[in-house]
Amino acid sequence: MLRNRIAVLLSIGLALALLSAPASAQRASDIANTRHNLSVSGPGEVTATSESQLCVFCHTPHSSNREIPSPLWNRDLSDATYTLYDSASLDATDLSEPAGASRLCLSCHDGTLAIGSVRNEPGRGGGSGSISMQGTADGGTMPPGAGTTTGYTRDLGVNLTNDHPISFTYDSALASADGELRDPSLEAHIGIRAGDRPLLPLEDDGSGNGLLQCTTCHDPHINEPGEYNKFLRVNRFQVNPAGGGAFSEDNDQICLACHDKLGEAWASSAHADPSVADQVYKDGPADIRQFPRGLQVWQVGCLNCHNPHTTEGARRLLREGTDSTATPKVGGSSAIEETCYQCHTTSLGSIVEGGTGTVPDIRSDFQLARRMPITTADQPANSEVHDIRDADFTESRTTLGYLNPDNRHAECTDCHNPHRVMRDSLFTGTRNDGRRTHVVGGPDGNLASGVLRGTFGVEPVYGSESFFDLPMGYTEKRGDGGIAASTDVGSSWVTREYQICLKCHSDFAYEDDNVYPSGSTRPPLGGPGLTSPSDTQRSNYTRYTNQAREFQAPLAHQGNPGSMGSAAGASYNSNNHRSWHPVMEPTGRTASLRNSMNSSVFRPPWNQNIGNQTMYCSDCHGANTPAGQHEPSTGQAWGPHGSQNNFLLKGLWNTSSGSGQGNALCFKCHDQSSYAGSGSRTGFRTSRGDGHEVHSSEDKMNRTRCNWCHVAVPHGWKNKSLLVNLNDVGPEVGLAPGTRIPNNQLPYSNGPYYRNAMLKIRNFRQNANWSASDCGPTSGDIGETWMTEVCMNPP
Repeated sequence: MLRNRIAVLLSIGLALALLSAPASAQRASDIANTRHNLSVSGPGEVTATSESQLCVFCHTPHSSNREIPSPLWNRDLSDATYTLYDSASLDATDLSEPAGASRLCLSCHDGTLAIGSVRNEPGRGGGSGSISMQGTADGGTMPPGAGTTTGYTRDLGVNLTNDHPISFTYDSALASADGELRDPSLEAHIGIRAGDRPLLPLEDDGSGNGLLQCTTCHDPHINEPGEYNKFLRVNRFQVNPAGGGAFSEDNDQICLACHDKLGEAWASSAHADPSVADQVYKDGPADIRQFPRGLQVWQVGCLNCHNPHTTEGARRLLREGTDSTATPKVGGSSAIEETCYQCHTTSLGSIVEGGTGTVPDIRSDFQLARRMPITTADQPANSEVHDIRDADFTESRTTLGYLNPDNRHAECTDCHNPHRVMRDSLFTGTRNDGRRTHVVGGPDGNLASGVLRGTFGVEPVYGSESFFDLPMGYTEKRGDGGIAASTDVGSSWVTREYQICLKCHSDFAYEDDNVYPSGSTRPPLGGPGLTSPSDTQRSNYTRYTNQAREFQAPLAHQGNPGSMGSAAGASYNSNNHRSWHPVMEPTGRTASLRNSMNSSVFRPPWNQNIGNQTMYCSDCHGANTPAGQHEPSTGQAWGPHGSQNNFLLKGLWNTSSGSGQGNALCFKCHDQSSYAGSGSRTGFRTSRGDGHEVHSSEDKMNRTRCNWCHVAVPHGWKNKSLLVNLNDVGPEVGLAPGTRIPNNQLPYSNGPYYRNAMLKIRNFRQNANWSASDCGPTSGDIGETWMTEVCMNPP
């Protein structure tokens, strides 16, 4: 009789709750039609075999668990010890064992207690017992769903490293420390219940601190619309495009209720902007992820990349972020790139299709012969070291490799901030051209493109103009200036692509003893997917060079100055100066300073504004492109992810370059026919005409090579025009300045800068004043006689 009366009262209470719910509400306290109705009438696969009461599985009016003063809990609590979520960017300092309401949820969802085990079993007069259940796992516990180690399970287990953190204080201090959390003291929808319950309630810890618990996001009584009930208090998906301002209960998904992700930065990102992220989920992937079919990427929003209860082994709640090969993934070790590869792969392998633009296939580039070390197997530490510290994706120098070279790595988020990337050729979002990357030789010079917006980089600080001196230090670049941000190189955020590259390719990320040819502290060449010393065609070359040192572009050395103390030997300072490819600053060597050179010696677009141009690291580094072509083919990914060529180059750069070799790297910018004797003025002038034409016309067997005369690492150099001088070989190979290489040792190959080098310069000249007698050793045959002797039987 009592049992029936309780059932009637509960039914009446449920009916009143339904009647009191707003007519327009999409969610209602309708537990009877959710999987939390574990009674015999429940709609889920886990139900009682005969018990008809709805609430008894969690609550009891009598003999409740005294450890839990509210809400009259009818279950014991698990005595399990949990492994907690953690990351370098987690700012909560009071994370401890789950408590409060979260502990109640885990009394079923950690899989350690039988679901039918209650303290006050109906019909037993207050005695504990076990309600007979069906659909449970062995022992009557929570069924695993797709598996306890996947992100598609209700059995969370006791390993919570792959689950959203819980039972921590969420207050103004935490929001300030994080930088991208909404301040609960300023937001009406977040707060401790005091009379009216906020949309997202925090739990009072008894001292007035608001704890974020499972029940902040979930209400176990809610029946929400749609096929998959996650008991969420707010939308699981984005209803209308994110506005970038205040949280909208009607439009925004639940993640944005707490995480504002710099508001406008996320709203305009390539992953949230409907004009970009309009690809549609394929049916199979949508079904696995328990998404309604037909959703577009912008609607899925945060859940494209994150899952609040994700695969075990993944970090930062990254969806599919492990090296498991199963579908869906089952456990494994963290592999951040796998999250990105969900979409950034072949059209066949992608989880999405359609849309206004093809999603770049990045994964295939990382399968090429030469590639960034993105997999755990490619990284010397044999583990995923990459660990960002904050929303700006900054990383400690130690994890980049400083003081510990084994930590060197490459991950997608080393270069890209997925919350801020844009489809625009300019990171300020003002070009509005729908390009994923920069325009080669275009109007924006060397400014970073939208795909690099808002990530972490460094700007070198120099104290000397010498080629051999290291930077004094580095200024870290971080944050996001927003739409129409300043493009000044001194801005606090990244404004140049090279600032991202130098984060790893300089002594910011490693110790540099500045000893050559290789030294002992710079990172070694070689390893899986990397260019090995044996592939460099140079002896004694086993370690990287410091590109912050090489690319320095001192203002005084721009143009065509005279003696500039460029770190050449004292006898070779006159009319000499540093040279560089214009990655950091222009060369200043305009067409007029190059003897009014013919602009056709450069291929478009480099034939415009000569000397005032800048370029990008990724103009030379990236997957192989067709001969003479700067940009990847349509649909091909951009960027230095992988290549068919050594040093991740877009073309070939070796001992055959300059001989008519197909797809030589140099001739993607420099016009090959101009340097092979067509009569074009290249700026190198002698009394006999254009110097390049003179040499190529006398080379009847087409044996001339670029690296006979030019440095083998053409980032920057101690001499003008990237010219080698074997009369002045010095600290770059561990010798005293002014060391002369005997003729019988030619060609000269010593790492990193000399590869079959032949040129000896007696006197550096301004562009129009070279003569044959300026070349050759300091004594003996010089000029043409010397060149005939040395170059008659070249390598």
